[in-house]
Amino acid sequence: MKASENQLNFELEKLAVLGGSPIFQEKLHVGRPNIGDKKRFIERVEDILDRRWLTNDGPYAEKLRHQLIEYTGGKHCILMCNGTVALEIAARALELKGEVIVPSFTFVATPHALQWQEITPVFCDVDPLTHNIDPLKIEKLITPKTTGILGVHVWGRPCNIEMLTNIANRYHLKLFFDGAHALGCSHKGQMIGNYGEATVFSFHATKFMNTFEGGAVVTNDAQLADKMRLMKNFGFGPGYDNVIYSGINGKMSEISAAMGMTNLESIQNFIDINFRNYQQYKAELADIPGINLAIYDESEKNNYQYIILEVDSEKAGITRDQLVQILHAENILARRYFYPGCHHMEPYRSHFPNAKLLLSQTETLSQKVLSLPTGTAVDTEIIKRICGLIRFIVQNGTEIRQMMSESKMQSEDGHFEHLRSQRLIS
Repeated sequence: MKASENQLNFELEKLAVLGGSPIFQEKLHVGRPNIGDKKRFIERVEDILDRRWLTNDGPYAEKLRHQLIEYTGGKHCILMCNGTVALEIAARALELKGEVIVPSFTFVATPHALQWQEITPVFCDVDPLTHNIDPLKIEKLITPKTTGILGVHVWGRPCNIEMLTNIANRYHLKLFFDGAHALGCSHKGQMIGNYGEATVFSFHATKFMNTFEGGAVVTNDAQLADKMRLMKNFGFGPGYDNVIYSGINGKMSEISAAMGMTNLESIQNFIDINFRNYQQYKAELADIPGINLAIYDESEKNNYQYIILEVDSEKAGITRDQLVQILHAENILARRYFYPGCHHMEPYRSHFPNAKLLLSQTETLSQKVLSLPTGTAVDTEIIKRICGLIRFIVQNGTEIRQMMSESKMQSEDGHFEHLRSQRLIS
């Protein structure tokens, strides 16, 4: 995918949102899948088809499991069909019930995994600097019904693990982590996957290391690992027809495992490209008023999977949503994360209509954060073009807002005139 051949010259009238042509012909997605060596993957697929062993913990799943143990440094890895089922099984294996404290600033699968187990997710506010659950806000949410804390390593940047661990120990709560963003990341030199009772990873197609669909739980607790292995395979124990536990089907297929092996072989290349993109975004966006890039701790291991901006509308002269609208018109499909916050989604907005009163930072962040395209589908010229456009938008924010408003009014006038001509309104 190539950026426009034009130089970095933008004109107000030529913005696509005002009727001009998009600067990119192809849409630039956030989270376009990374794909490793396709030839090697096809070889593995042919081997799977020849073996006719398509699922049920075949050799490819077993190999990927061992590779992930080696990569994360965890003692046990249980592969799953997706990250949501992995969260559900982890919660059930931990025997959680009642209430579990979780951030609202996350993908809705996180509280859903609890809700589906008839566990009430109690939403906690986040730290405005890290975007992770704020340990200082947790204790006032603990009740006699609280059985656990589910932390989310947002953008792959680790939670304050030490404070969460201290709170969990003090109140005898189970602590586990949603590490959907955090494969390949470390905290104080130790890889994510070695903290709390367990860490759940996602290998969805949009994650930087994917298995098409997939997930895993990594834990250092052997007993917990044994329970999850039974639970993700209908409760079958050794031998035939030997059901010794209550379970469901959470297994990863051999095709997905083969994709995971292939992508794991290229994972450092993916990280290197993400880091290159991150460094360029950081340089290009550094001095744009009101545009603040989320920074990674480069002394730790990171996957640099997300390019996250906070838009300060007063300093930028334009709101986050207006910026997203302009970028979308140019085929830059920036995403609002995590909008509008899980507490504004069903069933939580009905169950907890006043939750926002305790979630001021979540409310603010959900109106400011956006994610920009990165990964192997993005090159340095594309990033230069995106950042040049953002700079131009901020420099001309007042005039662009006015022109967008006028364009909207003209469009609405034209619509009403059409309705009048059709005698649909008086």
